[in-house]
Amino acid sequence: MPDQTDKQTFSDQDALDFHRVPTPGKISMAPTKPMATQRDLSLAYSPGVAIPVLAIAQDADLAYDYTAKGNLVAVISNGTAILGLGNLGHMASKPVMEGKSVLFKRFADVDSFDVEVKTTDPDEFITVVKNIGDTWGGINLEDIKSPECFVIESELQDLLDIPVFHDDQHGTAIISTAGLINAAHIAGKKLEDLKVVLVGAGAAGLSSIALMKAVGVRAENTVILDRDGVIYKGRDNVDQWKAAHATDTPHRTLAEAMVGADVVLGLAAKGAITKEMVASMAPNPIIFAMANPDPEITPEDVASVRSDAIMATGRSDYVNQVNNVLGFPYIFRGALDVRARQVNHEMKVACAQALAALAREDVPDEVAAAYSGRKLKFGPDYIIPTPFDPRLIWYIPPFVAQAAMDTGVARRPIPDMDAYRAQLRERVDPSAALMQKISSAVRAAPNKRVVFAEGEEATVIRAAWGFKQAELGTPILVGREDLIRQNAAEAGLDFDALGIEIVNARVSHKNTEYTDFLYDKLQRRGYLRRDVQRMINQDRNYFAASMVARGDADAVVTGSTRNFNMVLKEVRRVLDVKERMIGLSIMLARGRTLFVADTSIHELPDAEELAEIAIQAAATVRRLGRTPRVAFLSYSTFGNPPGDRGEKVREAIRILDRKGVDFEYEGEMPPELALDPEARANYPFMRLSADANVLVMPAIHSASISTRLVQALGGATVIGPLLVGLEKSVQIVSLGASVSEIITAATFAAYDGVEVNEG
Repeated sequence: MPDQTDKQTFSDQDALDFHRVPTPGKISMAPTKPMATQRDLSLAYSPGVAIPVLAIAQDADLAYDYTAKGNLVAVISNGTAILGLGNLGHMASKPVMEGKSVLFKRFADVDSFDVEVKTTDPDEFITVVKNIGDTWGGINLEDIKSPECFVIESELQDLLDIPVFHDDQHGTAIISTAGLINAAHIAGKKLEDLKVVLVGAGAAGLSSIALMKAVGVRAENTVILDRDGVIYKGRDNVDQWKAAHATDTPHRTLAEAMVGADVVLGLAAKGAITKEMVASMAPNPIIFAMANPDPEITPEDVASVRSDAIMATGRSDYVNQVNNVLGFPYIFRGALDVRARQVNHEMKVACAQALAALAREDVPDEVAAAYSGRKLKFGPDYIIPTPFDPRLIWYIPPFVAQAAMDTGVARRPIPDMDAYRAQLRERVDPSAALMQKISSAVRAAPNKRVVFAEGEEATVIRAAWGFKQAELGTPILVGREDLIRQNAAEAGLDFDALGIEIVNARVSHKNTEYTDFLYDKLQRRGYLRRDVQRMINQDRNYFAASMVARGDADAVVTGSTRNFNMVLKEVRRVLDVKERMIGLSIMLARGRTLFVADTSIHELPDAEELAEIAIQAAATVRRLGRTPRVAFLSYSTFGNPPGDRGEKVREAIRILDRKGVDFEYEGEMPPELALDPEARANYPFMRLSADANVLVMPAIHSASISTRLVQALGGATVIGPLLVGLEKSVQIVSLGASVSEIITAATFAAYDGVEVNEG
């Protein structure tokens, strides 16, 4: 059994303060259009708003084009079954519904608002929602007690032409089914052979067993229990929803049903399952104790009687959390993007199967960071993806959308699923569009051989694996082969399947050649031949750089185990500077891409260096497919106030004037002039035809501090700094870089020399 993770605790006052301070509640509205001028106001409201009003009056479906309807979900409840707390009223449910809206936005970029309906009568509730339902692109029903929830969802789906989804039922069903698929695989059991016991025949339980049957569990192998015991055929006091799952079984108690069972699903209450019951189950039992806040049986109690069990709960402080946030944001994302009329059974199955498949993939470092560095790997401790897996947004919705298209409930089919996945990446990752373009260019170019210098490190091994799987080139790992293979095996990676190369510097047949080459460069700089031999043998940066210098590889990525300056000095002893060497950071913020230089090389550049930094940055930006517009940033604005640093910037402008460069440039100026056309109105002499996209900083400290500050405040994604100007392609990542950061650096390293069209 897995160990319990560190529990996260907080006081009641902490929870109250979180919801009250600094602003009551958890959601607010942000306009999507600027409201800065009288024209904006006229277009947004009267008289301009009349034009889309008349268009929608003629064709109601145009609301998807002219309003937020297509990305808007209502979270609706009457508070009759709040988070396992019971019927506490519609207003008591509001914090939960707001929370649901926050999760929609955070995980799938779906806009959502909560609606609390003051009635416990199903017919009244249906009437209210029916009459306001057209406002949204979809409706998420929440915390409505059973069996009324079945009636409400079914009737609203018939009455409305948009998806209606009761998450308490189907969200739990989707996630638990995904977990069951993987748990059965790990246990070496087939779905059709599983004997499944369900404890708790409420909405979530019945929906879960129904979905599990849809993926292969046989109805005759299931036993379902409610408060009165086993639901068997012929039993009295059973409603139509429970009766649909009744089986011919001799069992009448949970203890009887658990004997020899492969799976038990708990959606009941604390203590419903005992140690004795668990002990009586079949080998390698699968136990999903999903009651909240306290499971039917704790993992600790299960571990005390079974060492072979695969365990999941509904709690975040144990492994394998059955968390609905893995389902509803992505179900609705896919449904909204094809303008689906409903969320049908096939879409739920597709979601469950996609989640199961994703859990078998290598887990990104971003996930480990969200879980205090705990490394997750497919197995008994990890059968369900975690909510903070960044791949969920682009991995799951396409399967949902495809199922909607295949079953005829999609109004607007998606013609290109690859393009759709790229768009989904951009919703939560501003760098996705740029990286998609760079990656596509690398794949289309001749295959590049990229050396991963720190090849024994687990993160580097996984990055090389990801680089190869993405077909971005051929990775070469430098290190001891036995250790690399051992670390790869521990990460669940099969190098032989992909053909990743491994080179041991100490025993390489190229060792003598590289030593001769490097000694020839360093013999008049104080190095003896034995010094160089030791460098080649023992330092992978020297060896990796020599590989590209001698044409045995095309590029190098390194830096995850040493600081930047140390790595750069080592690489510079092997490789010469072809042009002005700079560090260029890419900052993606609020829909725009900015290139910032110099962020890693020149501490206090003089005027000549500033001019050369601008030239190199502009050339690099052009190679990245963009038209450069350079702004030299300063504390002063065209000489006001005067000062030495400002004068250096002005001299850099004069140098560029004399050189006659082929890109736009201007300075010196503060950031608002570079990025705001209205601010530039007071300076009609400025030469920039549009907002600057290359920002040349007056010193390395201002460049580094500004990019890191914006990133720390959550206002931007920063890539780099990219190393530009060496004779061969080398990228140096930051100390302790993640797998995704190393892959990004390797992709840029492979990209060097690839030409794309400007855009």
